[in-house]
Amino acid sequence: MFGKILIANRGEIACRVIRTARRMGIRTVAVYSDADAEAMHVQAADEAYPIGPAPAGESYLRGDVIIEVARKAGAEAVHPGYGFLSENADFAEACTNAGLVFIGPPRDAIRAMGSKSEAKAIMERAGVPTVPGYHQHNLDLKLLANEARRTGFPVIIKAVAGGGGRGMRIVRRELDLADMIKAARREAASAFGDDRIIMEKYLRQPRHIEVQVFLDNAGEGVYLFERDCSIQRRHQKIVEEAPAPRLDDEKRAAFGDTALQAAKAIGYVGAGTVEFIVDAAGNFYFMEMNTRLQVEHPVTEFITGHDLVEWQIRVAAGEPLPARQDDLSINGHAIEARIYAEDPDRQFTPSVGRIVHMRMPAETDGVRVDTGVREGDAVSPYYDPMIAKLVVWDVDRAAAVRRMRSALDECQIVGVRTNIAFLSAVVRHGNFASGEIDTGFVDRFREELLPEPTPVSDRVLALAGLDILLRREDARRRTAEATGDPYSPWHAANAWRLNGAAIETLHFLDGETAIAVSVRHTGSGYEFGLPGGAMTVSGRRGDDLVADLDGVKLGANVVPHGDALTVHLQGVARRLTVVDPLAVEDLAESADGRMTAPMPGKVTQVSVEDGAVVKRGAPLLVLEAMKMEHTIAAPADGKVEKVNFGVGDWVEEGSVLVAFAAD
Repeated sequence: MFGKILIANRGEIACRVIRTARRMGIRTVAVYSDADAEAMHVQAADEAYPIGPAPAGESYLRGDVIIEVARKAGAEAVHPGYGFLSENADFAEACTNAGLVFIGPPRDAIRAMGSKSEAKAIMERAGVPTVPGYHQHNLDLKLLANEARRTGFPVIIKAVAGGGGRGMRIVRRELDLADMIKAARREAASAFGDDRIIMEKYLRQPRHIEVQVFLDNAGEGVYLFERDCSIQRRHQKIVEEAPAPRLDDEKRAAFGDTALQAAKAIGYVGAGTVEFIVDAAGNFYFMEMNTRLQVEHPVTEFITGHDLVEWQIRVAAGEPLPARQDDLSINGHAIEARIYAEDPDRQFTPSVGRIVHMRMPAETDGVRVDTGVREGDAVSPYYDPMIAKLVVWDVDRAAAVRRMRSALDECQIVGVRTNIAFLSAVVRHGNFASGEIDTGFVDRFREELLPEPTPVSDRVLALAGLDILLRREDARRRTAEATGDPYSPWHAANAWRLNGAAIETLHFLDGETAIAVSVRHTGSGYEFGLPGGAMTVSGRRGDDLVADLDGVKLGANVVPHGDALTVHLQGVARRLTVVDPLAVEDLAESADGRMTAPMPGKVTQVSVEDGAVVKRGAPLLVLEAMKMEHTIAAPADGKVEKVNFGVGDWVEEGSVLVAFAAD
């Protein structure tokens, strides 16, 4: 067994590998970029080494630097995690040449499955069913158009070297084909350094089911059952579960046997995932094989009771598989929800910033939280914006769904926007509860999952106001105690007035709606004048806010941050801006005519010139950030007065990209 391993990754997966290695008595070496100097994985490892600037291409993708660190640290093996170099055949080969064990499959297996076109050809020769389409290398647009017509629209374009939804486009009509191909190739080149694509028939409302396989160096192999990963946004998984719902034992065995057949066809060793697309009739087709551990592996660990990272390490050290197929069985049901720093109301645009408050459910036998960030850490624009994986287990699917709903209610993250409320809406949806899911779930139920915002409730306003008043009282008390006259009336914060009632007004913004809340100090508490009427309010602050609202006792958590505060009440978070009316000149002022960058990123395409007249929705430029492309479109019919950046320029959040004049 190894005495020391290096983890060539960061964040959550690095922490995950470190946790298992420590339990096995193996020392760990972390690597970090300039942006990650104080990161959680750096502090969790036994030792950590810097490898370069923040951009991944100058740090986490520098295989030569990482191998040199492994040598310097005396590591015997390298665990690549997932992402970055995990499916890089050249890196695997370089590790071997340097005398290091690569904790992953052989170089040739990675290379074969790293190309979607080559993978399809291998699977077809092995008798594994594949989706009809074009998998060759000639990317002539005329040829591709002919192939698309032969296959039949809609078709889906995929990056040959891709994954995670990058370089993927759905084309529903021939008119859009050329532009979609160009966009997919551009994104693929940026993400993977390879702009080749394949094209396949797009199956309507399919399920995405994958099988976890494991093989050792003696050629023995097992499958650890399947996961359903159909709940996706932007072609990226966000909710995964095991076992797959609505799958009988006969079909389950067919999936597993076919997955092992696919893995053995390439001489696979270690942990791998064979992904299938399943049509409405239950027919399944090979999509791709991920030659690494998957983000969603915890659900498999929950239902089988086996630590897959430990299996990886043991197989890489030359040991046989820890279990045979007959030893494996399914126990209960597990669900994973990926919590991202992103804004679902803005097409899931990544959100960057510092996490000023983070509270997750306590881990139990049925709840697991895998994360690589803590309160106070920053979500940067350089890496994937996933904050944590919330994983639950219970005796059956219905119980697991209930547990996930409850666990999501306990999640609190402030400082960046997140998809927690969106995930909660997904697992509360009737179709999800019944297992009626497919890859079109989010798009089909978008209006229900992302409803229009409702006005803030009186109850939330009362809690926000009470928290402000109690914090003010605490500050007054501390100030008074620090003076020589703690009982001076000048320290009072009760809005006392000579010959008048003790009344003041608190001002809030709920989105763009201004709300005034009158407060009358009653001695034992307050009387609030709220949009819905008067309310008597009192309470106390501890770790949380304990309030009495017209006799109803409630617990809540209120987190101030900047000029705003976020109220967490019964699983729902509501953000309000606290307004100082003396500092506001015009609440209605907007940035009309200026289109700003929603996040830091690099301009990859400019589609218009100064003076161009465009229609609403016309693409103006494309911004690449956090591994995805984001199209900046015209908000209305109008004229482009000036484009302020060119292709290749880096822009900061809030930068004015385009000066635009609406008709």
